[in-house]
Amino acid sequence: MQQSPAMPERLRLYLDLIRWNRPAGWLLLLWPTLAALWIAADGFPGWHLLFVFVAGTILMRSAGCCVNDVADRDFDRHVKRTAQRPVTRGALAVKDALAFGAVLALAAFGLVLTTNAPTILLSVAALVIAIAYPYAKRIVSMPQAVLGVAFSFGIPMAFAAVQGGREWSLAAVAAAVPKHAWWLLIGNLFWVLAYDTAYAMVDRDDDLRIGMRTSAITLGRFDVVAVMAFYAAYLASWGLIGRSLGLGRWYLLGIGVAAAIAAWHYTLIRERTRDGCFRSFRINHWLGFAVFAGVVVDLALR
Repeated sequence: MQQSPAMPERLRLYLDLIRWNRPAGWLLLLWPTLAALWIAADGFPGWHLLFVFVAGTILMRSAGCCVNDVADRDFDRHVKRTAQRPVTRGALAVKDALAFGAVLALAAFGLVLTTNAPTILLSVAALVIAIAYPYAKRIVSMPQAVLGVAFSFGIPMAFAAVQGGREWSLAAVAAAVPKHAWWLLIGNLFWVLAYDTAYAMVDRDDDLRIGMRTSAITLGRFDVVAVMAFYAAYLASWGLIGRSLGLGRWYLLGIGVAAAIAAWHYTLIRERTRDGCFRSFRINHWLGFAVFAGVVVDLALR
């Protein structure tokens, strides 16, 4: 009978499962969510909501890793970058990974319960989309679009948390989440398409061999052009929406810095090397941070 790993080793496996030493994933989720939180509150949202959304983002990203690794375990063993993930190599059982993911998701839901009814309702929709994403790779040609919705759903939730009330209805959700919040979500979806297409370019050869569907494969030789177009759509949409909401020159400066970062990322991905594309993904969160910083500074100096 095989003995279970010692506790320190088992802890290391769980930390590896949720990518604890690779924070890029939850930072990509965090910056647009916090930017929306600041915009919705017209400034600092308070320590309670800040804690809920920071901790909730980390917990849900970690739970998503658990579901993703279980869903993709048969594919991941054929991909160089993912072959050594704990579930893929059999170091962690599927039931243990799912149980851990459930605990993390419940902890995140416990945080959401401290907000209000519209936010709680939106969190259920967010969970459904997050669970659906790993399986979208088998159905749609650009599953990164599904990931874009999942990674952007913190935006309407942030508005609901600030502006929502106690009523449990879709009408209450509609009242708490203004139209510009949904436009911000759509704009942010283009950023997710940009960085996750660059991420998919890393594994293109492996994905073609095993029959996985990704935006990098669907876009083919237009992948680099598309990534840059996605960046442009994201920054243009957020710039225009921000201006329509009264954000000024400091916000536009943040958009400008983000545009400069996007231009630099072109130099990383234009040759389509694994190292360049992977580096582009790993440091992409700085682009989102530049936009968030522009929001915070502009609202603080009004």
